[in-house]
Order: sequence, then structure tokens, then C-alpha cells
Amino acid sequence: MKILFLEPPKDFWFLMGEYLPPPLGILELAAYIEENNEDMDIKILDCQAEGIGWSKLKKQIESFNPDILAPSALSTCNTYTVLRSLEIAKKINPDIKTVVGGQHFTALAQETLEKYPEIDFIIRGEGEITLSELVKALKHEKSFYSIIGLSFKHGDKIVHNPPQSLIKNLDDLPFPAYHLVEEHMKKYNFKMMAGSAGYALVEASRGCSHRCKFCSQWEHWGGKWRTKSSQRIADEMEYLFNEHGSSFLWLTDDNPGLGKRTSALCDELIKKGISSELMWFVQARSDDIIRHEQILPKMHKAGNLWVMMGLERHDESSLESLNKNLRPSDANKSIDLLKKNGIFAQTTFITGNRTDSHESMNDMREFINQIDPDLAIFMILTPFPGTEIYDTAKRKGWIEDYNWANYDMIHAVMPTEHLTRNEVQEELYKCYRSFYGSIKRRVTGLFSQNKFKRKTYRYMASQGLLQSLGDLF
Repeated sequence: MKILFLEPPKDFWFLMGEYLPPPLGILELAAYIEENNEDMDIKILDCQAEGIGWSKLKKQIESFNPDILAPSALSTCNTYTVLRSLEIAKKINPDIKTVVGGQHFTALAQETLEKYPEIDFIIRGEGEITLSELVKALKHEKSFYSIIGLSFKHGDKIVHNPPQSLIKNLDDLPFPAYHLVEEHMKKYNFKMMAGSAGYALVEASRGCSHRCKFCSQWEHWGGKWRTKSSQRIADEMEYLFNEHGSSFLWLTDDNPGLGKRTSALCDELIKKGISSELMWFVQARSDDIIRHEQILPKMHKAGNLWVMMGLERHDESSLESLNKNLRPSDANKSIDLLKKNGIFAQTTFITGNRTDSHESMNDMREFINQIDPDLAIFMILTPFPGTEIYDTAKRKGWIEDYNWANYDMIHAVMPTEHLTRNEVQEELYKCYRSFYGSIKRRVTGLFSQNKFKRKTYRYMASQGLLQSLGDLF
């Protein structure tokens, strides 16, 4: 049986600069299928790495002639690229079985199968076990009704089998199938963050213990936060470094937790003798950084030179409305702690909250200038399917745009109580102009004593990003 895992042609977020990440989700699925199924001919087609557009994609699918096509479906804004890929495959051969998964299609399984005939199967929730069982059923022409976690069409009927149980021990999962994209490993890069260093992704946990209303992690992972052991994470990082030359690693966790687990990971990396040659990036909460400030020096020693914090808002009422459970006062302290320990402090903020006005957005810009992070990213509150915000906004009629391509956090799809969608959009631009238009901030960044910050700002300047963000639209 031939399975084609596909990373479709797509656009990357404008702020990233030169950015080519490996397709971690399908690498993980391919590795699991390879390990748990016999006589499989598995191919990963990464259209970004291979420079394949839509016309060439048709030829690639024709050439491989897969029995199963499973495209990457990481983000809601990429929904239409997934659908276009499946349409192409079905025109080539209607017998190709098409499979999608991920948070968007899990949340909207019923309406997706009703609306898009090019989709045969949706894998809801965690994908490895369900996909493996589906592959076996297709290979041996068995019924789909016993496959837990699967949604599919049977004639005019749409069937949703019971949800799949979560994998108990994530350490049992194989390393992602990077060997299937070996020829592309030197192409994967994140120039703004790591220069020419080889770039790879590491999944250290799944889910999150928090219930932020704008995030789909809680619902998708069944309200569970499961972690891999520090030894397992360090082994995968060592493998990527030694076998594939990847020296800049992004730990993809929405919430790593810090504390003893992160401290133990640092110990493992230092013990392996690779910490001085590795750089790794992690997302963390400001309250966790404050609570565990004692491990920050060890994190830096182990190669953690960049942390991104979702500070989101400047005021307690907005943080409370988003169920973020943070205090604005934590922002300044956490940034100072990171800077003190030589760790680049990147932050994210949400614009377009339901109560936002011109005044509240101006207050947020003043707050950000006062706490002075090394880098700031601004995102419009977007009602992603599978979130509490989506359910509320849909029920109350706030959503004015259901074009999934615009669900990229830089297009306003709903107004606030005080701002139209166009005004929400303009406030986003003002945030970027305020932060990156500061001559003092640019000069400070270009000549920073922190070599990582200095390199980042010089890269952004060389690509015209600082100027374009300062003059945004």
C-alpha cells in the first residue's frame, strides 16, 4: 500500500522572514505508520522544501499514484490549501482515499464532511492510532465502523465513531520520520532566529493544563496535558543534532511547564556535551518564569537562548475575560528576568478583544513600550473552531467573515463592541508601527550586548522587516 503524506503549497506568516519549518505533524504520523504497519510504501512530499507549486503537485501525485493521501492540516488558515490538494488528487484518481485531521477538521467534522466531497475520512483528535487502524482496514478491505476516532461518509450517511483514547506514554512514540526528508534537512531554516543553523522541531508534550478561551488545545487534547520524559526529549534533540545537523530546535509545546522537568532536560543536555553547540527555543508563561526563576541560568547554559511569552493583554479585565489567569504585573518582571539571564524575551499580544476601543489599544501600546520586550508580535483575536471564543462568537452573531483563509490572526473577522473590523485592522497596524517604528528600539536592537538580539535585529534590518513593520501599510 502506498501512502503519500503531503505538505501542500502555502504562504508563511509575513513576520517570519525567511522561514522553512519541517512538517512535524506528518513526520510524526509517517513514523508511527512505518513502525506499526508492514509492507508500506511511504512518501513525504514537502512542497515548500522542494519548490513545488500547484501545477507540479499534480504531476507528483500522478507519478507516485498513492492509495492514501494525507495532507498536513496544521492551521485553520490553510484549510483551503488542504482541500485544493485533495481536489487535485481526486481528479487524478477518484479511488485515492483522502484523509485529514488536526484541530480544525476535528472541531468541524460534521459540516466538513457535509460540504466537501473530496474528503473521505477525518481523524478526530490524536492521530497515530486511528490512522494506523484506518490504513490496516483499507489494506485488508475491512469495515470502518470499529475504528475509534474516525469520521467518514457511508453513502448518504455521515458516521462519527466514538473518540479515540489518548496515548498513555508519549515516550513510546518513535522519533519523527526525518529520514524520509533527509535531502531537505539543510533547507529547513529560520533565518531571523537562527541564521543558517539547521532548524528542526521537537514535540515535548501534548495539550495544556490551562483553558484560555482563544486556544483550541484544551478541547482537542481532551483537557489533558501529557509530557515526554526529559530523557526522551534530550535523546531526540541529540539525535537531530548528531544525525541531521540540526542545531536550532523549537520545542513546540504550548506550555512546557518549566520546573523540575525543564531543569532535568537541561541537565541531560549538559551531560550529553551538546548544550554549547545547540540553541533551543521554547514558549512559556510569565508566571512560570517568575515561579521558576532559579532555573533560568541553567536554561541558558543548556542552550535555551530564546523564550516567547504569551502576555496577551495589559489589563486584568481582558486577561480575565480570556481566562488567561495572568497578572499584568508579571509581564515586566518576567521580561527583566529573561534579559538578566541573557535570554531573548519575545512576547505576543492580542488585539481586537470584545471590549477593545481606540483608547484601550493605545493603553496597551504604552504598556508594551514600558515593559520593553526584545520582540513583540501582535495578533487579532480570532475565533478558531474548537475554542470557547468560536462557540460564543458564532452563537451571538459576532463573526462577519467565515473565509478560513483569513483566520491567520492578522485579518479581523469580527468587530468589537466599539470598533469595526476595519478599525480593528488599523489598530493592529498601529501596534506594529508603534513598536518597530521606534528609532531608539531599532538602534538598541542593532547594537545590543545580547548577541542573539543583535543578530536578530540586524537580520530584520537587512530584509527590510524593521522598516516595513514601522511603516506597515
